[in-house]
Amino acid sequence: MGAFLLKTLVSALVIAGASELSRRSTVAGALLVSLPLSSLLALLWLWRDTHDAQRLAAFSLDILWLVLPSLALFVVLAALLRAGVGFWLSLAAAVLATLVAYGASLLVLQRFKGGA
Repeated sequence: MGAFLLKTLVSALVIAGASELSRRSTVAGALLVSLPLSSLLALLWLWRDTHDAQRLAAFSLDILWLVLPSLALFVVLAALLRAGVGFWLSLAAAVLATLVAYGASLLVLQRFKGGA
């Protein structure tokens, strides 16, 4: 239970730090958020828990391929907000576009990985 609480605390501090930093500077906040900190933390926790290099390598490559569809959120959100669409509708559309992109990516990955 202690390891889970440590993971939760460290992860929460990174997210809270990014949101606070963004209030002062959007570029600095974006830089912190764009760093693969959550992936790095997940890789560290997975290594600590398993010491399985093959699982870590597979996880790392899966992250790589699934970062691509996540970009849909930012593109759609920015485009809709700049077009004058309200925040909540823009966010909902961006999340929907991201889910569709993830679904398509998972189908492609499944075919390339042989049904994984």
